[in-house]
Amino acid sequence: MEDTSELLRKKKEKAEQLRAAGIDLYPNDVRVDHTSEELLTRYGDAGDETLQQLEERFSLAGRIMAQRFFGKASFINIQDRKGRIQVFVRKERVGDDCYALFKKFDVGDIVFVAGKLFRTKTGELTIDTDEIRLLSKAMRPFPEKWHGLTDVEIRYRQRYLDLIMNPEVRDTFLVRSRIIRLIREFMTDRDFLEVETPMMHPIAGGATARPFKTHHNTLDMDLYLRIAPELYLKRLVVGGLERVFEINRCFRNEGISVLHNPEFTMMEFYRAYADYEDLMTFTEELLTFAADRVLGSLSFSYQGTPVDFTPPWPRLSVTEAIERYTGIPAERLGSKETAAAAAEELNVHVDETDSRGRIIMEIFDEAVEHKLVQPTFITRYPVEVSPLSRRNSVDGDYVDRFELFICGREIANAFSELNDPDDQRERFREQLRKKEAGDEEAHDFDEDYITALEYGMPPTAGEGIGIDRLVMLFTDSPSIRDVILFPHMRSRTRQP
Repeated sequence: MEDTSELLRKKKEKAEQLRAAGIDLYPNDVRVDHTSEELLTRYGDAGDETLQQLEERFSLAGRIMAQRFFGKASFINIQDRKGRIQVFVRKERVGDDCYALFKKFDVGDIVFVAGKLFRTKTGELTIDTDEIRLLSKAMRPFPEKWHGLTDVEIRYRQRYLDLIMNPEVRDTFLVRSRIIRLIREFMTDRDFLEVETPMMHPIAGGATARPFKTHHNTLDMDLYLRIAPELYLKRLVVGGLERVFEINRCFRNEGISVLHNPEFTMMEFYRAYADYEDLMTFTEELLTFAADRVLGSLSFSYQGTPVDFTPPWPRLSVTEAIERYTGIPAERLGSKETAAAAAEELNVHVDETDSRGRIIMEIFDEAVEHKLVQPTFITRYPVEVSPLSRRNSVDGDYVDRFELFICGREIANAFSELNDPDDQRERFREQLRKKEAGDEEAHDFDEDYITALEYGMPPTAGEGIGIDRLVMLFTDSPSIRDVILFPHMRSRTRQP
């Protein structure tokens, strides 16, 4: 295979030859009337006679993805935002000078073409162009055409190249856009108001996570990129906006994995006069609606594993799930000592300082979560790990909360909201004690939020749904990096 530096040199030589011939390599004076998809949809099945009778002249633009030269005639394939179409370029039709210039065009160049349609002997719909112009000269060679772009490192770092070379990647992000559009449709149809809340917070709150920190010079104050919009959205519920949602970017200064990116997208919503059980039904309705619209079915496969979205979905408490999937009886989780002994049996590491609730969740996270393949609601979380959730009215050691798991990963987190300002104040104080003890993910004390609750928040339920993980599921993508256009990557050392 020819050396990349040699290919680059040849491309630059061609560019200089075109400039010397008076060709503008980057004009901006053309407009297109059609797309490849439009032509293929309208005329993909049309017969030769129908095409010959067409008087319309079609114009479109796109990137050259393939070239085949045959002396005085050539074929190229061009790719626009909707797909690819073949173009026939004849010397006798475009003229000697134009054809000579055209032969200096390369794969990767963006061109304008216009002409009529015909079908080749092999049956492919093709534009018989009478005009072809260079719109943008590609100065770098593309990956070898037979193998495409398969290097994962390059694909993530140079997403623009990934999108050009791999049509299935473009399809993934078209599906992502559609999922978000469907969620908006579902929410607004149910009288939810879409809002925007701050992305820079004076106090990091709304979740237990390590924040990114920055500084505002004029105000001379530290700010944090939001880890969740929760506390601001609930302030809006206090203000009388009883159904609100936000599709938002969140930032957490934590690890990177196939399921985690420091910057991610979440849909968070709050509904007054509802509880967490109402939201389980609501979540089933939302996700089955999206699955049916996107996939056309409630049954599909994710990474070779069958998944069935047919409701109702199972509902298990944390301790019931532990008993079902580990064999540890729920009664053995009733004290810190017996829970710690159960953790040891399961080879789950816990610290001596961990509370009973924390030990229970360590067991669940390590021994149960990955086994929850079919959609499953897990309920009744320990109060120690749920600082913003309403205590259960019967057993105050637990809260009215659920998480939804699909294919062994959390997709949604929801709870009946804590609207008792005194209880919330004490929960914040407990979080402060944890922070002072070294827990960097503990929640800060937000006095203004307490003040808001003291004005009265109606009984409310709220939920966050991970958009990136949902897109992974619906596009059968193994990594979160496959569904984020520009995932965060470790910096590469550049040579001087």
